Amino acid sequence: MLAPDLTRELGTVPEYDRFATVDEVNECLTGLAATHRDLTSIDRIGTSRLGDPLLCLTIGDGDRDVVVAAGPHPNEPIGGLTVMHLASRLCADDLLRNGARWHIVGCLDPDGTRLNEGWFAGPYTKAHYGRHFYRPAGDEQVEWTFPFTYKRSYFDRVLPETLALMRLIDRTRPAFLTTLHNGELGGVFYYLSRPEPELQSVLTELPALFGLPLHVGEPEHPAIGQLAPAIFLTPRMEETYDYVEALGQDPTEVITGAASDTYAARWGTLCLTAELPYWVDPAAGDTSETDIPYGELIRTQAAHLRETATVLEETLTGVTADLVSSSPFIRASRFFIPMLASIAATDENRSTAPSADRAATAAEVSSCRDLVHSYRLRFGGMLLRALEGEMAIGNGTPAIRRGCRALSETYEKWCVDAENEMSDQTIPIAHLVAIQYGAILAGARHALGAHEHPGNTLKSSS
Repeated sequence: MLAPDLTRELGTVPEYDRFATVDEVNECLTGLAATHRDLTSIDRIGTSRLGDPLLCLTIGDGDRDVVVAAGPHPNEPIGGLTVMHLASRLCADDLLRNGARWHIVGCLDPDGTRLNEGWFAGPYTKAHYGRHFYRPAGDEQVEWTFPFTYKRSYFDRVLPETLALMRLIDRTRPAFLTTLHNGELGGVFYYLSRPEPELQSVLTELPALFGLPLHVGEPEHPAIGQLAPAIFLTPRMEETYDYVEALGQDPTEVITGAASDTYAARWGTLCLTAELPYWVDPAAGDTSETDIPYGELIRTQAAHLRETATVLEETLTGVTADLVSSSPFIRASRFFIPMLASIAATDENRSTAPSADRAATAAEVSSCRDLVHSYRLRFGGMLLRALEGEMAIGNGTPAIRRGCRALSETYEKWCVDAENEMSDQTIPIAHLVAIQYGAILAGARHALGAHEHPGNTLKSSS
């Protein structure tokens, strides 16, 4: 069970009414460096593609290292507030540092994060989120552009931001690394780079402190291994490749590079990711059987995803000849729309497997339903932003105007469906930060080894 000291530490997280912008996170870290000159240093570890500095605050002077990096995916801003609070507490309490040097990166993708800041202050509805959403194309995501070679896949188009994190990992050889992610709706789940039963027990207890369920529905990809309920092994692209290839699909169409945990494995680093939703769905933790066959559930999901991909593909094809920009929204649309069709094909194939001949659980039904709504609002919203961007620069051709108008009408219906069928219970931001903060402290303590630093009290007790 959780130690009382860790539970009390979670109580230091303040209330928040919005997510932090890139500038606010950087100002916090630079302010701490100026205030605690004897304890901290702040360095520029790289530069974003648009010229933003990538800042890393180092706290402490121990003999082992911890790396915490926020913003690897720009639509996931919980980590910005988490690193602000973590850095403040590490400066204030030497026991929390656990005898280690902590390297805290404020935002790994500032360019992309700025394209999401339109929804950071709310209102936190599905429609508002989707209309201000941005997720980069696969080969433009920091977390999925580490070097990778396997069979027919070869990736070395490392982004400047990815290179900055690679250099930090190689320089520090951290005992513990976490890049701060989050999901959208459902329950809480985690990725670990290796089985750690004691840590797993602590992680699965954290959400209950704030009344949140664990996510026991569908994993993010069927090739992902599971260590325990809501605890998954971090995805390895080799396994994804083999899984997709075994289904008769071309893995090179869906795989880009590797992730940070794969790269850090060379140093024996324990890597953790805490995935937290913005909206809670009580069904996320419901393992009771339904009267829906699992194979039928997956086939239905495939049909909805294929229908969505068709709508978006027809819209994009109808305007392609008139596009004059190569905006991030256009590049992302060109990547994600075929990906939807690929996911649908995967679902169609696996829905007939012998393992699909069983009843679906309530959590699986919930997660499949939510996935369809999420992808519609995410990728439909980005394509709308792409078309609106073309018109904003004066390229409002008849085809672009027609495409934008038709997609807007469809998107409005998708928004209504999502609001009606998905949970609208918004989770207090402070709860999300506290769970992520607690996972970091628990993961770092476990990786560093409490026995090496007797003063540390943030440990589990049985």
